[in-house]
Amino acid sequence: MRSSLRRAAAGRLAVAPLLVFVVVGFGVPAVAMAYGAFTTNTPGAPSSYTTGNITASLQGGYLTALLGSVKLSAVSALISTVVGLLLAQAVATSRFQALRHAVLSASGVLANFGGVPLAFAFIATLGNAGGVTTHFHLKSAGWSLYTFWGLNLVYLYFLIPLMVLSVLPSLDGLRRQWREAAQNNGATLWKYWRYVALPVLAPSLLGGFVLLFGTAFAAYATAAAMVGASVPLITLQIANALNGNVSADAGNVALAMSLDMVVIAVLVMLVYLPLQRRSARWLV
Repeated sequence: MRSSLRRAAAGRLAVAPLLVFVVVGFGVPAVAMAYGAFTTNTPGAPSSYTTGNITASLQGGYLTALLGSVKLSAVSALISTVVGLLLAQAVATSRFQALRHAVLSASGVLANFGGVPLAFAFIATLGNAGGVTTHFHLKSAGWSLYTFWGLNLVYLYFLIPLMVLSVLPSLDGLRRQWREAAQNNGATLWKYWRYVALPVLAPSLLGGFVLLFGTAFAAYATAAAMVGASVPLITLQIANALNGNVSADAGNVALAMSLDMVVIAVLVMLVYLPLQRRSARWLV
């Protein structure tokens, strides 16, 4: 009994640094954000409770930017999920280990290559005066990198490798016996994927989609360096509000917009968790 208590105490003590980090790194900023979103800071007057910041964050240009971020994140995450699944399946079924190692290494690098360097790389390649744009006369054909679909293309550059890294372990968990059993019972390849593989992979795919959605939803530097205000995004609106580019007292509205982002992220996670609990056991 005493040894069990000692092990339990040692386990709690080992987790303590992580709990402190979570409280300081996530809890304190979250509380400060929520407090600022529901208060006003009038010079010379005490802070007062208000819902005006939340109301303002869901109106006009702020609402347009929020919906724009949701649309961009959903579209880029959906495309990356499909393409990443196909690429990961090709790697998982390949007999060449060198190809697997090369794809995994490249995916690990590309998934973390974002921000200003990525924006300038695409501007130099596919911008209005970029090498590819000029060589193939894409501008005269109506191509513009500084649009919704241009930004989508840039996001795919790091979201697809991230999806490959996320779903490949689940593809490795698909047992060969399941496919053989389906074939022995007369199932085609399409039926195997429809009734066996995809239902089993559904939690991993949805989890990957959530990860990609969150990554695109929170991205700032790439969009700020490439499109500026031409594509309305909530992260850019928050930056403008905090910098005083919109109005001098918009800091609390920026906190309210941040709270809106947290609410959307929580709603997305609530969709994922029940499916994850139902189906993850098949890949154990």
